[in-house]
Amino acid sequence: MEHNTNETDKSLPLSEEYNNLMGTMKVSVSKHLLDEYFTTVWANDYYYDLIGYPKDEYEVKFKNRPDIYYKKHGYLNELEEITKTVIETINSGKSDYSIITRLPVKGKKGHVWVRMNATFTDEIINGKQVSYTVITNIDDLVQTQKTQLITTNNLPGLIFKGIIKNDNELELLDVQDKNDKLLNYKNEHYNMMSDFNRQIIKNHLIDIKAGNHIRFLAKLKDNNGENIWMQINADCIDWIREEPVYLFVCIDVTDLTDLREMQTKLEKQSIELQKALKEAKNANRAKSEFLSSMSHDIRTPMNAIMGMTEIAQMNILNTDKVNDCLKKISISGQHLLGLINDVLDMSKIESGKMTLRNDSASLPEVLENVVSILQPMVKSREQSFSIRIRNLVHEDFYFDALRLRQCFINILSNATKFTPEKGSITVDVEEEYTGDPDYSKLIFTFTDTGIGIKEEFLNNIFDSFTREKDGRVDKTEGSGLGMAITKKIVDIMNGTIEVKSKVGMGTTFIVTLPLKIDKNKIKDYTLPNINVLVVAEWVDSGKYAVEKVIKAHDEKKDFDIVILDWMMPDQDGIETVKKIRASINDDIPILIISAYDWSEIENEAVGVNGFLQKPLFRSTLYRALNKYVLKTNEEDYLGRKTNNYDFTNKNILLVEDNELNRDIAAELLSITKANIECASNGKECLDMFKSCEENYYDIILMDIQMPVMNGYEATKLIRNLERKDSKTIPILAMTADVFSEDIHAAKTAGMNGHLSKPLNSSIMMKEINKLI
Repeated sequence: MEHNTNETDKSLPLSEEYNNLMGTMKVSVSKHLLDEYFTTVWANDYYYDLIGYPKDEYEVKFKNRPDIYYKKHGYLNELEEITKTVIETINSGKSDYSIITRLPVKGKKGHVWVRMNATFTDEIINGKQVSYTVITNIDDLVQTQKTQLITTNNLPGLIFKGIIKNDNELELLDVQDKNDKLLNYKNEHYNMMSDFNRQIIKNHLIDIKAGNHIRFLAKLKDNNGENIWMQINADCIDWIREEPVYLFVCIDVTDLTDLREMQTKLEKQSIELQKALKEAKNANRAKSEFLSSMSHDIRTPMNAIMGMTEIAQMNILNTDKVNDCLKKISISGQHLLGLINDVLDMSKIESGKMTLRNDSASLPEVLENVVSILQPMVKSREQSFSIRIRNLVHEDFYFDALRLRQCFINILSNATKFTPEKGSITVDVEEEYTGDPDYSKLIFTFTDTGIGIKEEFLNNIFDSFTREKDGRVDKTEGSGLGMAITKKIVDIMNGTIEVKSKVGMGTTFIVTLPLKIDKNKIKDYTLPNINVLVVAEWVDSGKYAVEKVIKAHDEKKDFDIVILDWMMPDQDGIETVKKIRASINDDIPILIISAYDWSEIENEAVGVNGFLQKPLFRSTLYRALNKYVLKTNEEDYLGRKTNNYDFTNKNILLVEDNELNRDIAAELLSITKANIECASNGKECLDMFKSCEENYYDIILMDIQMPVMNGYEATKLIRNLERKDSKTIPILAMTADVFSEDIHAAKTAGMNGHLSKPLNSSIMMKEINKLI
């Protein structure tokens, strides 16, 4: 895939981390156009350190043109050699070349010897192909080799004669060492045959047995016991008892060998850098593709929001039309917020700032929230959605409920997107005993009958910034971060996630988590004997339920309670209730079980005492029977939360610099009948608090990022005032900064809590109610 741009100076450089790494390793990396000038697009800091020119001076003096640079320094042969190599590489169809040459540098030295490794890419800038060049300074290596060559030419060397025995040992017969210092052969305990050298003899054994010439590199000990490397040439000159006698001519090449090792290491580093460069390019390409797709995905809901707003304004007197527009604006806004949250979450994960809470939380509550969120999506596509509970002994554990819910929604939202209409999605929840009485293993299995995932993408499904390239899913929007975030969260929770999929058959995700049991909330669900009729959709019918109730009534053995499934084969639960009430006209409690939102049928549900949402947990059933049969619990089991907060006679100081956000927050708070006063920055808030009588304000809602004075400063100054209520008045932070360090900063400043933007009205009311 080609990447085109028209501005060479806007090409993305490597990350600071890679730049520092390459500088430390003294390796230059640069990016060039394959034009007649080899135009430099970008180079790392070490490139300019190597040539001795600051970047600004190089650009002004040589116009980012290496051809001018070589010509002005008089290195025309080197320029011609590089040009010839590039042309030959292009003509041969190859994509890379390597060359050792002289690189001009500033100063008296004039040049350094370097190895250039270049790779041609598919990237196009200004119509020209791009090449990446890695330059390694090998000047010390070349200079040392030259010196060593002179030394070894004058070296008298070492000559010895010896028998190579049948057991591969060497018996010395004669040694001539004019310097008398290379080997400690006069020591009676001297043994030339180290394990390394024995292996060399074994490698040449066939030639040795045949008396052929051999040549090898051996490691020996000098008079000081230090390792030295000897280049050895040996010829067979005699035979004694069918064992060959060899004359060995040796040259000390220790320095050269060390340099070869250094060169090998440099070459290895160069290869690793090339690999790192390729990975960086791939990462940049993935992020570019991500930004491209995200720009489309963000524009889509934004266009919907802008368009629906305009339509609503044009039809302001048409209530139905306005309500329809507002509903679509809300859906688009939630989708846009989800995309932004994904990016922020991934940023936290990559920077190591994602931390998870470990509070006591209710698993049933998490699953019920997931069902509520997914219901509109599932219903709109007429999909079958169910959660099945197996062996769930405990319901309360220690975990981060928000993050676990996020994982489940990420998996299930994908399932709804990629499952055709009228397909099915199933969640199985199972608890397994771990052997540790304090912990349980929870297994969540998510199965759908969707389009499936191609095998080649399965290995990358948990990678960041990736989405499957497939015509089947091209129209599906998303950040491409959901599964990566899910994997990271599961990893932090010490769990595992695996995926199985077949194209056209569907996909299964299995999440396994070790969770600590909250033993403080383990309850005894024992009830007295209760006569219960349960009519389930997959076994019974509404007609069966009516018959059973009438029969029991005639026999004066009325059921204490009847629990019906909403959806049954012959008649639904509502119709069944009507027939039961018409037949016996008795006050038997009747509850309806449903996986769907009951609010749509609430008005039709005459005669229904309550609704229970699937999945049905032991605790839910226990509380329902207590309420409707034993009359011992008045909690609302219809699944509704009472949110009619009344803050009459409460004074709330709302501090928000953005006028629109301030109006929204004030409007949401107005339904509580509270008195709302507003300030546009921290200084105004401080002045208003100082000028009012003590205990006038009941709570302050404080934005953080504001002009003149921010929320942290204002809170600290309020807490330091010499008045009784300055230390006690509740102050809630309102901010889009939701990193853990931001929450800590709010607490450090003296705030009592933290509300994340955009504001969730139910959470805001709940927090305010808790504090006042």
